[in-house]
Amino acid sequence: MPHWLQLMLESLPTLLWAALIFTVPLTLLSFAFGLALGLLTALARLFGPRPLVALARFYVWIFRGTPLLVQLFLIFYGLPSVGILLDAFPAALIGFTLNIGAYSSEIIRAVIGSVPKGQWEASYSIGMTWGQAMRRTILPQAGRVAVPPLSNTFISLVKDTSLAAAITVPEMFQAAQRIVATTYEPLILYVEAAILYLVMSSVLSALQVRLEARLNRYGGFLEANA
Repeated sequence: MPHWLQLMLESLPTLLWAALIFTVPLTLLSFAFGLALGLLTALARLFGPRPLVALARFYVWIFRGTPLLVQLFLIFYGLPSVGILLDAFPAALIGFTLNIGAYSSEIIRAVIGSVPKGQWEASYSIGMTWGQAMRRTILPQAGRVAVPPLSNTFISLVKDTSLAAAITVPEMFQAAQRIVATTYEPLILYVEAAILYLVMSSVLSALQVRLEARLNRYGGFLEANA
């Protein structure tokens, strides 16, 4: 067996375990919390009072305009200077959540704004409150439109979790770095890590295509029966 293949096979369980224990939970939690934060931020910008709109805009401006790596460093290495100490995983979770929240808020704001005003009027005409109209009419329509860009954001997040290695989170990429430190085979290990990220992204992309196709069929069915 070639040396490179043997090394890949030997290191594979370690990389997969790191992905299962750290990469996957970090991705799922960050996206879930970031999506919730993005929804609240989008609603604040669309319907909130002026001070809240200004605060939401400032938050989005900061986190969309600065690199994610810098944000992680500020949270993990910078906050201890003011007495706030965070372990690596919570620091990464906060950083990714705030970053995803800023980007997803712009997506959600755009898709909510794309729903025709007639949908609001129709909801109010049958006695719905603002909250009922948002929950039952606007968000379901906006959600279907938001799936492709939010899916792309999720896939990007899977790859971006490798940045957590820079703040000592023992996720998959840092596991590869640790093996490199003992084997002195960076090319083989980093190629293996890249392949694993590629596999995860490809699987998610395939699921995204199927989900979009199903939503398109559902949307066509509703239009045909409208």
